Amino acid sequence: MGIETVLAIFFAFIIGTIFGTMAAFVARRVVFNRQLRIAERKGAKLVAEARNEAKDLLQEAREETRKLKASVDAEYRERRSELQRQENRLSQKSESLERKLEGVDQRERNLTAKDKEVEAIRNQINETKDKQLKQLELISGMSSDEAKKALLDTMEAEIQQESSRRLREWEAKLKMDSDEKAQEILSQAIQRSASEIVAESTVSVVPLPSDEMKGRLIGREGRNIRALEQATGVDLIIDDTPEAVTLSSFDSVRREVARLALTKLILNGRIHPARIEEVVAKSKEEVEADIINAGEQAAFQVNVQLRPELVKLLGRLKYRTSYGQNALAHSIETAYMAGIIAAELGANVNIAKRAGLLHDIGKSVDREVEGTHAAIGADLVKQWEKSPEVVKGIAEHHLDTSNTSIWGFVVSAADAISSARPGARRESLDSYLKRLKGLEDIANSFKGVEKSYAIQAGREIRILVKPEHIDDLGAMRMARDVAKKVEETMEYPGQIRVTVIRETRATDYAK
Repeated sequence: MGIETVLAIFFAFIIGTIFGTMAAFVARRVVFNRQLRIAERKGAKLVAEARNEAKDLLQEAREETRKLKASVDAEYRERRSELQRQENRLSQKSESLERKLEGVDQRERNLTAKDKEVEAIRNQINETKDKQLKQLELISGMSSDEAKKALLDTMEAEIQQESSRRLREWEAKLKMDSDEKAQEILSQAIQRSASEIVAESTVSVVPLPSDEMKGRLIGREGRNIRALEQATGVDLIIDDTPEAVTLSSFDSVRREVARLALTKLILNGRIHPARIEEVVAKSKEEVEADIINAGEQAAFQVNVQLRPELVKLLGRLKYRTSYGQNALAHSIETAYMAGIIAAELGANVNIAKRAGLLHDIGKSVDREVEGTHAAIGADLVKQWEKSPEVVKGIAEHHLDTSNTSIWGFVVSAADAISSARPGARRESLDSYLKRLKGLEDIANSFKGVEKSYAIQAGREIRILVKPEHIDDLGAMRMARDVAKKVEETMEYPGQIRVTVIRETRATDYAK
């Protein structure tokens, strides 16, 4: 193959390549033109749609603008009209205030004139009043001061009558609650803690063989006396009293235990803390046995049967006193009296004796339990006593319950007989008579009193008044005044009842 052939083929290839490239370019040009026309049609379509949408939006914006403008115009017109109305109201109020101010000025001028007229009338009234007073003084024969005094006296009498009537109503309303409760509280408090001779009821004196024993009782650095006081719960007083020491305690049982223990220690001569504790323990046992024995002896004397628990509580009354009167001896005496009263009434004597013997049993624990000794005793006895009549007699023996049975009255009467008789309690005959005379003197010092009697050992004063001088309301006032004067001028245990008696008798004869 020659060069010519090769060149021919080369040129043919080049020419073919050129024509192929041109054909491809023409084909691409045709495709591009077609796509361009399609794009132009789409663009024209989009432009047309955008123009239509823009027209719609513009139309909506114009409509919205028109509505907003209309709303703003309407609001503006409304506010303007409201401002106009407010201006009109303010103008009307201003005119009204001006008219009122003018009226006030006129009223002030009128009031000034009326004040002058009132002052002139007042002067005329005062002159007329003075003339009338002078005429009344001439007619009545009394001065104005005397007439005022007479009027005030009359009014005071009427006020006293009215106040007495109302006081009577109030006292009747409050008597059930206030008087009974207050009197019971006071009497119970006095019975529990009061004593005319405190030293004799709270101390015991133990004799010593010599004053040397005082040092042994004290012990080294006071250990013996501390051990004794701690074991017994009482105060051991060692002073300058020759050959004697004093035991002090409000609890008589503890004081008795200490007395027995101290007596044994002195007799034995060996005194040290261990020995003290041993002797105190034995003394406690002896005192407990003595308490039980005292209770049994009391029940035997009265001839009643009691449970062991009640016997022990009853025996504790041996170491309890009330105004110097031994509580156990008082209970035995009350039981005898209650039995006698029940026999006279035809009631059950055994029940009366049991209630009388146990009526103060609450005092054996009343320092440890709250409440009145009658209520405490009834609660204690109720646990072991099957007879409800005995419990009633104990609970009601101070007559402080709403309903009092026969047993309450029987025990109350026996209790009063035992405790109120002269000499039963620690009180000298001279002071007893002075109190009776003092009560009668106070009663007789009041106007309108005919006679007065102090009864029930000075626990009650009965006053007989003249009915023509003292009326019913006056009798009430006198009872209150006498009671108040007794409280202010006298000293006495418990309470004193003041009874004013006004009696009118009508007597005639048949011929």
